[in-house]
Amino acid sequence: MKRATKNILIAAAAAGALLSAGGANASLNVFKSFTGNLGLSTAGFGSTSDAGSITANVPSGSTVVAAYLYSSLFSPTTASGTLNGNALNYSPLGVDNGFLQASRADVTSIVAPVINGGAGGAYSFNIQETSGSTDGEALVVVYSNGTLATSTIGILDGFSASAGDNSSINFAAGLDPTAAGFHAELRIGDGFSCDTNCSNGSQVSLIDVNGLRMTNVAGDNDDSVDANPSNGNLITVGSDNDPFTLASPGNPQNNYLLDHERYDLSPFITKGDTSIKLHTLNPSGDDNIFLEVFSVSGAGVVHGNGGVPEPATWAMMLMGFGGLGAVMRRRRSRLVAA
Repeated sequence: MKRATKNILIAAAAAGALLSAGGANASLNVFKSFTGNLGLSTAGFGSTSDAGSITANVPSGSTVVAAYLYSSLFSPTTASGTLNGNALNYSPLGVDNGFLQASRADVTSIVAPVINGGAGGAYSFNIQETSGSTDGEALVVVYSNGTLATSTIGILDGFSASAGDNSSINFAAGLDPTAAGFHAELRIGDGFSCDTNCSNGSQVSLIDVNGLRMTNVAGDNDDSVDANPSNGNLITVGSDNDPFTLASPGNPQNNYLLDHERYDLSPFITKGDTSIKLHTLNPSGDDNIFLEVFSVSGAGVVHGNGGVPEPATWAMMLMGFGGLGAVMRRRRSRLVAA
């Protein structure tokens, strides 16, 4: 649905720091939160060949706000590699179960010149892995486009806590999942998320939304381009070209091969809810949800394991958002497949 363009309101580096204040040692923290006329593209890649490409799908007339490349590793080491021939400076995100680790690189300066002013559609970026224990990558691109309605995009990253991780988005006004254009989705990045018995789903994670089970079988190496699962390609990322995983209250997804790590949260939201709460858990202790990305209609405040913002943060965010929390009129649509 096309609507009048509003000024882009971005809660980025400063807000992200405020939202995760005091939670530097927590496993899954709010990294960035953005609010405005925004869209999201995510993709994954894994291969034992250590080289390939990853795609961002961005419509014409868009401007890249931020872009991040994540590297998932199966042993704690320094991630390294290139994107379109540019050397990457990765920041490690902590270690899960003593051996799983993810790292993040800011690739905005690499991605933006390719996309900004372009014709729109699928943009391919060449990846070269130079760290020997890399399973694959996840690319997250946030872009602004005046034809889009107001959305909140939250990026949380880190590693899986043994007791599970909690995150949420809170809103000043009640949500209405039945409103035209409302959307609420989650995409995750999961490392070391398969083994030699991949189709049996022996390495899985559970996800609950608002206290209700959404899936029992998040995992698999969906984004490997290799024929067989093995160290070097064990990664899955909810991506633009993935269908939504079918799940509803009382009917969680139980088929390992039908969980695509991209989730429509709308069935788990009741009209009037002011919060979307998420809990993830890896009971087998052998895969690593290192990334959660929310995209939800309206203006919200994203929380992670780092805690709840102080009231002053709420007030500042709400003043900046200008009362846009009640705007829920975006048309839900799939992004163009790569």
